[in-house]
Amino acid sequence: MMKSSPLFSGLVYAVAFMLVGTLLASLVLLGTNIPEKSWLGATLFIHGVAMLVGGAVSGKRSGSKGWYHGGLLGAMYTVVVWVIGFLAYDAGFSKEMLGLAVVALLAGALGGMIGINLKK
Repeated sequence: MMKSSPLFSGLVYAVAFMLVGTLLASLVLLGTNIPEKSWLGATLFIHGVAMLVGGAVSGKRSGSKGWYHGGLLGAMYTVVVWVIGFLAYDAGFSKEMLGLAVVALLAGALGGMIGINLKK
């Protein structure tokens, strides 16, 4: 099933990398005195890396239009993160979510372009 859908496989890889990054950031947060409110940059970095990897997987499996598949993956990823935040924390669409959307779209599109070139 994953081979038939480049977007689904990219999303699976992106979520896996996001979970690992979040776990590592949580361990750092647990072992230090850094306040949680100062972690916006680290959070965007984790999402950006996850989208770069997910976009690369999506682009490689799509075979063409890597930027399109990666950007679409970024949009899907943003919607999934927003829906989870909305359902779990009753969080609306904020400027932080808009920042995540920009990072996810750009990193996903870049990852898709990289993924296309990995296929060769």
